[in-house]
Amino acid sequence: MIRPATADDASPIATLWNQIIRNTTITFTTQLKTSEQIAQMIANSPVFVADDAGFGGFASYAQFRNGPGYARTIEHSIHLTRGARGKGFGRALLNKVEAHAKSGGAHSMIAGISAENGSALAFHLALGYRETGRLPQAGWKFERWIDLVFVQKFL
Repeated sequence: MIRPATADDASPIATLWNQIIRNTTITFTTQLKTSEQIAQMIANSPVFVADDAGFGGFASYAQFRNGPGYARTIEHSIHLTRGARGKGFGRALLNKVEAHAKSGGAHSMIAGISAENGSALAFHLALGYRETGRLPQAGWKFERWIDLVFVQKFL
């Protein structure tokens, strides 16, 4: 089941996101998230949770860049727990954020994907996204440079 996130989801979202930050190049950030920061995000942004007798992951989105010219271009983020992968939760979460963004007037959805995250790239391509650009050595993590891949889908 996909549902809107509540304040009660802040801690599991922070736990999942911090595991990803600490241990992977899925995100280039090294700044851990607090439950308070996540609760603020939930209060101010669309955030959805995969919940099937327990927390399975989350997806959120926001305007791609600041300013009115970018108001209809949205960037999403989606993260699943290990146990939720391969069960359709990613597809369901992405479908939910796309539909929600489209109902709010969004024209296109973008994802910025680490070039080292081949499964995320394949996932997005299978769901109708197409690669629109690569930024070589855009991220620095674990003492190495990592390319950033942009994919886009028109809603």
